[in-house]
Amino acid sequence: MSDVVLSTRNLKKSFGALKATQDVSIDLRAGEIHAIIGPNGAGKSTLIGQICGGLRSDSGRVYLNNQDISSKSTQERARAGLGRTFQISALAMEDTVLENALLGALGHSGNPWRFWGAASRDTDLRDRAIEALVRVGLDGAAGQTTANLSHGQRRQLEVAVALTLSPKAFVMDEPMAGLGAEGSKEMTGFLDKLRHEAPILLVEHDMDAVFSLADRISVLVYGQVIASGTVDEIRSSPEVREAYLGEEA
Repeated sequence: MSDVVLSTRNLKKSFGALKATQDVSIDLRAGEIHAIIGPNGAGKSTLIGQICGGLRSDSGRVYLNNQDISSKSTQERARAGLGRTFQISALAMEDTVLENALLGALGHSGNPWRFWGAASRDTDLRDRAIEALVRVGLDGAAGQTTANLSHGQRRQLEVAVALTLSPKAFVMDEPMAGLGAEGSKEMTGFLDKLRHEAPILLVEHDMDAVFSLADRISVLVYGQVIASGTVDEIRSSPEVREAYLGEEA
């Protein structure tokens, strides 16, 4: 399909006798949020690693805008336009908000080993970093130490770092993790707007957020996609109810 931005084809990964992913084929289309759900141990983290380059697949391919990125490193995939946020924050907590965004902009420049002092004075890099902070609403906190941000603000900063890479697609690993009810509500609204910046492949356990945000949902169980469809289709699937949703549906 012409509107497919990110896709996987028959991804497989085993750890000894454990088949973590088995022939996983999914796609992410322009302007949408595609949620990946499933119980603990379903293979979601393995799948993210395969898509983003942290894990080498035993077989299968990953495509970004119809370009095969299967052999690219994590950094190369990021520079190609794959923006990732993490379940456990990967931010430099002792650095300022702006410094974290600058690190992302430095990676976009294709020279991540550039001397930091010179990079921090580069007007183009600073402009790119500040623009990303403006877009997530953190420009007023640019000089704050990242450790002093709220949990929700740190999540937004992760998105800002990803935005400095001009992402074609986001892969988000449990952005609601650790947020309270109000924080989850704010993040849901934020992601709903962000999908228009770039589509989002969303791995999330907060089913209220998933049902509110997702255009499509794929259900991963024991490394296999057992169902894929709209929210209503997934909610009404007896197989999905039995395997995962239960009373949450």
